[in-house]
Amino acid sequence: MPLGACVNRLPGLDLLRAIAIVWVMIFHSFLIDGWGHFGGIEKHGWMGVDLFFVLSGFLIGSQVLKPLAEGKGLSFADFYLRRAFRILPVYLLVVASYFIWPSIREASGIQPLWQFLTFTVNLFIDVQHNLAFSHVWSLCVEEHFYLLFPLMAWWLARRPSFVKFMAVCVAVVAFGMLVRGFVWLHFMAPAKGVDQNSYGKYFLEDIYYPTWSRLDGLLAGVVLAVVKTYRPVLWGRWGQYANVVMLTGLVVVGLAILVFLDRTGFLATLLGYPLLSLGMGLLVFSGAQATSVLSRIKVPGAAWLAAASYSLYLSHKAVFHLVESSQGARLDGHGVLTFAGYALAVLLVGALLHYGVERPFLQLRQRFLKPARVAAPAIGGIASDASTEPA
Repeated sequence: MPLGACVNRLPGLDLLRAIAIVWVMIFHSFLIDGWGHFGGIEKHGWMGVDLFFVLSGFLIGSQVLKPLAEGKGLSFADFYLRRAFRILPVYLLVVASYFIWPSIREASGIQPLWQFLTFTVNLFIDVQHNLAFSHVWSLCVEEHFYLLFPLMAWWLARRPSFVKFMAVCVAVVAFGMLVRGFVWLHFMAPAKGVDQNSYGKYFLEDIYYPTWSRLDGLLAGVVLAVVKTYRPVLWGRWGQYANVVMLTGLVVVGLAILVFLDRTGFLATLLGYPLLSLGMGLLVFSGAQATSVLSRIKVPGAAWLAAASYSLYLSHKAVFHLVESSQGARLDGHGVLTFAGYALAVLLVGALLHYGVERPFLQLRQRFLKPARVAAPAIGGIASDASTEPA
């Protein structure tokens, strides 16, 4: 089946994924003094990454759990080959570009190459000196999840137990809260109002970037996948209330935004991420239902943005910098023209990477793996399969 011929399209998740990438890029546009004001919502664009996390948890959870629930077993080799074909080609090209042409870097300093090759940037980053390509931290979190989740799922599926599953979920959330709370109380609190550089450094390096602090969104997606896979009747029953769930999700995300008005405060640090992940999880559940308003809204270009979101995510900061350094004097301060100039450049580079690198390697994957082995749900996160892939 050719790319784009998927019969299991989930337009609601396409829309959510498109919203996530646009939200993140608008947030990062403040590297170039921003594209403008959008009612203040642009200040919370970092939350788009958490939406990506939930989508990824749902995709990978569904992909891994389905064969286990059917008693077919899980081929780890197939799973990791799928991930390699999906993630590595465009990622390695962008990494190489950052190191071969330092002029594209949005910041002067960058972490050592080996950390990008081992997906450990988020664990060792020096935010005071090496912020170039720092947004790769979220891909590192997803990579660690891809590496460990299949093993955990296989272990839990050997003797399925609701109590055991819930215990693992509670442990993951509680551990993240304990780590974040400990860092805030013992490191950030003493530095608050005294040493703002250290305060911000502790927040980014020890709370915001590390994998063990940011598993809430991925876990929310996995919970959705578990319900869909093991409790299909319950999934369908709640699916009848998809729009109510969507409205509830919007309310919860709104509450999370209020909590994160003080983004580095103790309450946000401790409770904000689980609350935000809950809200995003409700939105993803709604988006996965054909009866949802999210699935019925027709937004031109949303499906394409969803499909190209990985390339857009990896390249957009470098594109911002290149346009700013070459055309900033002409574009800046012209309102819509400024927005259009930077947006067009980002979309152009994203399209080149998507059509020139991503799609060819996905087609190669189809030929390399047996057809039955490339089947996947039509959903995705930052580096997950887009809904234009075969399903």
